[in-house]
Order: sequence, then structure tokens, then C-alpha cells
Amino acid sequence: MACACSEGKTTLIFACSGAANTGLLADQVARRLRADKVGAMTCLAAIGADLSGYMTSARDADRNIVIDGCPVACGKKILEAHGIPHEQYVMTDFGAEKGKTEITGEVITDTAAKVAAEIAKKACDGR
Repeated sequence: MACACSEGKTTLIFACSGAANTGLLADQVARRLRADKVGAMTCLAAIGADLSGYMTSARDADRNIVIDGCPVACGKKILEAHGIPHEQYVMTDFGAEKGKTEITGEVITDTAAKVAAEIAKKACDGR
């Protein structure tokens, strides 16, 4: 659910979709956030490929949220390399263990709720 502080603002969500379980979690959390209207999910690979339309959208967005699976932070590094301001959330910071945590519906729902709360808090704190 979107925070009232974010109404009328463009929030883009980028997800790591790496090979590890935490990459799967990042992808699924981003999809849940999109479904809950926290923001619009868009393509991280397109930023990495320097595709102009995606680059323009990211630069014009009010907020760019990157959901990384682990501290390797591939998503964050892609956005940094292209000079795109962003907020980062890392799935291992929310209790997922790389290579260990089974990614169930319950884990996705719980983690998405925690990330959404953090996103809303930052939106309202930065008014």
C-alpha cells in the first residue's frame, strides 16, 4: 500500500533477480510491492544495458527503489554506475539467508510488508 506522502509521485522499483534464493526473494518482493501499488516495477537489466527510454524514466522518477538480494548489491551498483539516485533494500537485511532460506509465500509476504513499511517511512520522513 502506498503512503499518502507518496501520492502523485513517480516511484520506480528495480529488482535483483539473481540466481540465489535471495535474488528470487528480491524479485518476488518487488512484484508484491507493485501489486500493492507502492510503485511501478521496471527493468533493472535495461538500465544496465543503457537503454535510453528506461534511463530517462529513472532519471525523471521522484524515487527509485532497488531491491537487492544480498550485500553484493548488483542492483545498487548498476544504478550508481549510471548516476541514478536511489534507495536500496537488501533481502539479507530482512532476515533471508543466502543459500539457506526457503522462499515461501509467507517469507515473500512478510518481507514485502517490512520493505513497504520502510519505504513509506522514508517517504514521510523526507517530506
